[in-house]
Amino acid sequence: LLIAVAVMAAFYIYPEQSMLLRVGGLLLGGGIAVAIALQTVKGRNIWGFFHGAQIEVRKVVWPTRQETVQTTLIVVLVVILISIILWLLDMFLGWTIGSLMGQRD
Repeated sequence: LLIAVAVMAAFYIYPEQSMLLRVGGLLLGGGIAVAIALQTVKGRNIWGFFHGAQIEVRKVVWPTRQETVQTTLIVVLVVILISIILWLLDMFLGWTIGSLMGQRD
């Protein structure tokens, strides 16, 4: 953590250096910090977590393009239908309240 903080601080402390050199140092220092972090128990646990997550992502059965398009169309149609229903309900309630308040003839 200390190495990562020092590398980021150096990136901003030396703005007169070329951007290529600063970014290169940032990447190199970040790589060194990650390499050191992976030597710890916590670092290995984090690496194992991400490795397991990657394996689980490969197991997922992703929908086909046709299924995705059909589901999207259904969602759009339901949103339009609910919007129309709510608009009609709003119009009806507005008319009803207006009539009760004597604002409608």
